[in-house]
Amino acid sequence: MLGKKSIFSLSTTLGICGALFINPCAMAESKIDRQTETAMPRQKNMYGIGVGVIPKTSGSKDQRMLILPVINANYGERFYINGLQAGVWLLESDDKRIRLGLSADARFGWDASDSSRTKGMHDRDFSVDVGPVLRWQTDLGTINAQWGFDAGGASNGQNVQLQFIRSLYRSERFRVNGLVGVQWNNRKFNDYYFGVDADEVRPDRPAYQAKAGTQLQLGINGIYSVSADQAVFFGLIANRLGNQQADSPIVETRFQPLGYVGYSIGF
Repeated sequence: MLGKKSIFSLSTTLGICGALFINPCAMAESKIDRQTETAMPRQKNMYGIGVGVIPKTSGSKDQRMLILPVINANYGERFYINGLQAGVWLLESDDKRIRLGLSADARFGWDASDSSRTKGMHDRDFSVDVGPVLRWQTDLGTINAQWGFDAGGASNGQNVQLQFIRSLYRSERFRVNGLVGVQWNNRKFNDYYFGVDADEVRPDRPAYQAKAGTQLQLGINGIYSVSADQAVFFGLIANRLGNQQADSPIVETRFQPLGYVGYSIGF
C-alpha cells in the first residue's frame, strides 16, 4: 500500500527464515496452492479499505499514515488486481503451476518538502512500471519473477524483482504468508529516487549520483476471516536499501518499514 508521494518497491515486488523450512505435508500435496499466489492470502475477491504507514521520502526515518482503497481480485483466472499491481496472464503450463504474463505496478514518488534532507529538491513524480512477470507455484511456495520498465517516464529506469512467498500458518479463519525478496534497480532508477542533482546541492547536501544496486525485502502478510464474506487483512514488510541507495545524503536509515491493516468484503 502506498501513497501518491512515497516510494514503495511493491510490489511491491519479500518469508522469514522459518518460512523456508520444508513442510513434508505440503510436498505431498499436488494441488495448486492459490493462498500463496500473492503476498496477501486470498479470500475470494476482496474489496476494502486500509490504513498504511510508510516512509515519507526515500530513506526517511519518519513515517506517515495513509487511507487507501484495496483490491485483491482475479477475473476469469486471467486478469488480476493485487493492491497496486494489475496484470494479465498470457500463457500457462498444462498443470497451471507456471504462468507468464504482463503486469503494471504503481511507482510513487515524494514531496521534497516532507523531509529536511530533501527540502529544496525537486519532487519525485508518480509513474508506472510495466513489464513481463513469471509465476511458478511449487510445493514449497510461490516464486515470482518480474522485470519492470518505467513506462511513465519519471526515472526511465528498470528493475528486476525475485520473490518467494510461503504459507507460515493456516487455519479455517486465520492465514499468514511469509515472504523474502530481492530487487535489482538500474542506475537511472536509483539515481532518480536517491540521487542529488547539481541544482539540488546545498552545504549539507552534496551532489550524489547513485549507480545500479540491489535491495532486500522481508515480511509477513495475513488475513483473519471475520465471517464468510468479510475479513481483516494486515502486513508488515521491511526493505533494506542497497549501498548505492543508503550512501545517498538524503537517506537517514537504510531500513524502510511498511505496515498496513484494513477491512475487506469478499465476493
